[in-house]
Amino acid sequence: MTPGNLSDTAEFLLLGLSEDPELQPLLFGLSLSIYLITIVGNLLIIPAIIFDSHLHMPMYFFLSNLSFVDICFSTTTVPKMLATQTQRKSISYTGCLTQICFVLTFAGLENGILVMMEYDLFVAICHPLRYTAIIDPKLCGLLVLLSCLISVLDALLHTLMALRLSFCNLEIPHFFCELAHVLKLACSDILINNILVCVVTSLLGVVPLSGIIFSYTRIVSSVLKIPSAGGTYKAFSICGSHLIVVSLFYGTGFGVYLSSAASHSSRKSAIASVMYTVVTPMANPFIYSLRNKDMMGALRKLIYRIFSLH
Repeated sequence: MTPGNLSDTAEFLLLGLSEDPELQPLLFGLSLSIYLITIVGNLLIIPAIIFDSHLHMPMYFFLSNLSFVDICFSTTTVPKMLATQTQRKSISYTGCLTQICFVLTFAGLENGILVMMEYDLFVAICHPLRYTAIIDPKLCGLLVLLSCLISVLDALLHTLMALRLSFCNLEIPHFFCELAHVLKLACSDILINNILVCVVTSLLGVVPLSGIIFSYTRIVSSVLKIPSAGGTYKAFSICGSHLIVVSLFYGTGFGVYLSSAASHSSRKSAIASVMYTVVTPMANPFIYSLRNKDMMGALRKLIYRIFSLH
C-alpha cells in the first residue's frame, strides 16, 4: 500500500487470536459463552442493587456502575472478536478509530471506578466515624462524572492524534483495534503518540495504582487492630474481593502495555489482552457477589422476583 492518510472507505484487517481454521469453532464458542456470561452476570448485579434498599450505599453504587462499564467494555470488543472467527475480519478505518476511542473510554472508566471503590473502602475502614461526612451520594455521583469526563477526553486525545498518521500496513495481529497495535502499523513518526501514551499511562495508571497500594497498607494496619475476629474476617473478605479485581485489571493491563512495548510478538500480546478486555469483565460479578452475603441475598430476591412474574 502507498503510505498516506486513509479514507473512510479503507479497511484494516483484524487477524484475530488464531488463523488455524480448526481452532475457529472452539474460539467462537468459548468467546460467545464468556460474552453471554458477562452480560447476564452484570445485568443481574445492576437491578439487584437498585431494587434492594439495603444496598443503597456508596460501595454498591460504585459496583453497579462497574457492572455497567463492564457490559459496555465487553460489547466494544467481543462482537468484533466473534466476527474475526467467522472470516469477517475487516474493519473500516473509521470503525477502527471509533473502537479505539470506546475501548480507551471504558478502560479509563473502569480504572476510575476501581480507584473510587478503593477510596470508599479506605474511608470506611480507616475513618469509620467520619465515613458519612466524607462519602455522600453527591460526592459519589460527582466522582463518577469526573472519571467519565477524564476518560472521554483521554480517549478523544489519543484518537485525534491517531488521525494524523499514515499507514504502510493494514493487517492488525489482534482481535480488535488496540491503540498500541495500530501505532505499530504507522509509516509516519509516532514519537509524539508514544510520549502521550507514556504520560497518560503514568498519570492515569501508575499514580492511581500507587494510591491503591498505599491505601491497602493503611487498611491492613487498621484491620489488624480490630478486636473482633468476626469484624477482621468481614473486613478482609470485602477487601479481598476488591484486591482480586484490582490485581486482574491492573496486572493484565500493565502486562499488555509492557509486552507491546518490549515484544515483537503481537499475537502473544493479543492473547494477553483477552484477560483485561474479556475475562476481567466476566469475573467481576462473580468475585463481588460470591464473597458477599448481602449481594447474594439481593440476587436471590431478584431471581425469585423474575421467575414469579412468569
